[in-house]
Amino acid sequence: MENNVKLDAHGEELMQQYRDLLPTLEQLARDTRELLDTALREQGIYVTAMECRVKTERSLAGKLELKGAKYKSIDDITDLVGLRIITFYTDEVDKVAALVKRIFDVDWHESVDKRKLHQLDSFGYNSLHYICRMKSGGPRFELQMRTALQHVWSTIEHDLGYKGAVKMPREYKRQFSRLAGMLELVDDEFSRLRIVLTDYRRQVQSLVKSGQLDDVLLSAETFRSYLELHPFDRLNRRIAAVNQAEIYPVSMLPFLFVLESFGMETIGDVQRFIDDNSEDAYQLALSQLAITDLDILSSSAALQYLCLVHVLKHGGGRDGLKAVYDMINGETADNVILADTILEQAETLSFMQSRKDEES
Repeated sequence: MENNVKLDAHGEELMQQYRDLLPTLEQLARDTRELLDTALREQGIYVTAMECRVKTERSLAGKLELKGAKYKSIDDITDLVGLRIITFYTDEVDKVAALVKRIFDVDWHESVDKRKLHQLDSFGYNSLHYICRMKSGGPRFELQMRTALQHVWSTIEHDLGYKGAVKMPREYKRQFSRLAGMLELVDDEFSRLRIVLTDYRRQVQSLVKSGQLDDVLLSAETFRSYLELHPFDRLNRRIAAVNQAEIYPVSMLPFLFVLESFGMETIGDVQRFIDDNSEDAYQLALSQLAITDLDILSSSAALQYLCLVHVLKHGGGRDGLKAVYDMINGETADNVILADTILEQAETLSFMQSRKDEES
């Protein structure tokens, strides 16, 4: 017991009840955390942090010294075990709350949604507080749910002593209120933006599937959706048939930078790029693979040959070919050799002959 904490007889009795109950509380903390971890993982809910603690004897002594008389027994103190779940977005707080209601018994009389209090300076305290009990019984425990911004602000307030014993001057309280309001707006806007972007992704997927490709801007997200249509499969199968090669899957996202360097802005541009160059890409692949016994081919082969043909058709030459290899392989001396090889093998192909005729 801390020397500066003085408890009356009732407080000492409660403290002894706490000591007797401590092993149960420590087990309860482990069990509740494990249950929450499992449930969150099964529901696919990602949280930024989960904190769990058993109230220390020192902390309890301070509480009992101030208001021990209001508690008849140790069971009346609901925060001997406390958990805090921190989410990124405000709507995820409600998802976690729904999960908590399913796996624990919630004491609604003791629980409070501080988000509904709407106090001007209470942003960091706008947690959702549930008082819960395991469905199998046992001591109650406190579970707080809040966003990461609310948690950071609460920590800052505590660090600066805003809620401490020293009376805060009016101008500082006003600054705190302004900052709290700004953070609350940011918190809400992040959630709103997340909903908007989710709707946009669904709209993009719908446009891609319906073939309205010119309405879809080229980006990592839209290119990924486009790849779900397997736009390069037909050309890959033709190329693989040259040597009866097996196709193994690889990511084609690195080629996004190549396509953007070609000036493509929409998924429609990518589709036209495929339509315009597929036959010539096949001829280039045939000229290269027919003299080999290569029997394994990556799923990016078709896209790579399409890119190489595009460079050659647009007069990119050796430097343009090397730039493509640099983007997909990283800059190495071997890329110059690869570029020279492609130039040599493409010399006799019809699309290169047509280009020479146009230039002459």
